[in-house]
Amino acid sequence: MSTIIVTGGAGFIGSNFIYYLLKNHPDDRIVCIDCLTYAGNLSTLQAALENTNFVFYKTNICDRAGVDSIFEKEHPDIVVNFAAESHVDRSIEHPEVFLQTNILGTQVLMDACRKYGIKRYHQVSTDEVYGDLPLDRPDLLFTEETPIHTSSPYSASKAAADLLVLAYHRTYQLPVSISRCSNNYGPYHFPEKLIPLMIVNALHDKPLPVYGEGKNVRDWLYVEDHCRAIDLIVRNGREGEVYNIGGHNEMANIDIVKLICDILGKPHSLIRFVKDRKGHDMRYAIDPSKIHKELGWLPETKFADGLQKTVQWYLTHQDWWEPILSGEYKLYYQKMYGDR
Repeated sequence: MSTIIVTGGAGFIGSNFIYYLLKNHPDDRIVCIDCLTYAGNLSTLQAALENTNFVFYKTNICDRAGVDSIFEKEHPDIVVNFAAESHVDRSIEHPEVFLQTNILGTQVLMDACRKYGIKRYHQVSTDEVYGDLPLDRPDLLFTEETPIHTSSPYSASKAAADLLVLAYHRTYQLPVSISRCSNNYGPYHFPEKLIPLMIVNALHDKPLPVYGEGKNVRDWLYVEDHCRAIDLIVRNGREGEVYNIGGHNEMANIDIVKLICDILGKPHSLIRFVKDRKGHDMRYAIDPSKIHKELGWLPETKFADGLQKTVQWYLTHQDWWEPILSGEYKLYYQKMYGDR
């Protein structure tokens, strides 16, 4: 039996990881830390809260005293850090928030790990730290040796956190690992990101805003496959190593939007091309050879199946996402897309 702290567990990937652990490691104690910002939704964890091996703390990872008190009480064996500001558009508007949470929050967590002792600290990073790849070179892929070349305040803050994690490993011998994953999709995805935004808007016959010409390419991975990869790294991966996690599933944004329209029986005429994002990366593509060779991981969910499951989830869980479409999110949505 292990005690595992999952930070950012009320968010998209963090919550899916908690449910993965509760299902596949039922003897482990899962401790969630989340400060419930706009993208953290406690209702996401409603089923987890009914499990006696799960406990939730509303705490900001930048709160050193609060984090220390949780570590002192729970004595964790493993820490998996999902907590991060993650939306690129928001990082362009308010970069200071991203530096605070994504860098200093990571430091606070690792200092607590050093103080109270852990078997593994795992940093959940992103393939965006590598920058982007040209559309006309499909042979090029991100590997763990690809130089960091960030494009936004968000990716720069994640890259800085990665470097800090590796520095703590070298300087303090903290047992760490890092994963850099391609774009995820699936249940509980906050409806500001591409796939859930298109699903929700299409259901309401609203315009589907697509940046530029929609030619930007991303490598998509179903969130459960990502959770399985992280679990393997945390338990069996080598200390001090970075592992890329990718789906070998490159899709242009416009093609995904059209697929969602087709699944929902909505016309492509809902699509509206809007002014492109500043510094918008053109293509991400991950080479996951290392995690496959060392840990035997491969994605199990085909994109067509995963997208169908995701659309179906949003159709049957309107009680989860409808409350999100009011308040701060509505104001933010109008600010981002209203004048484009």
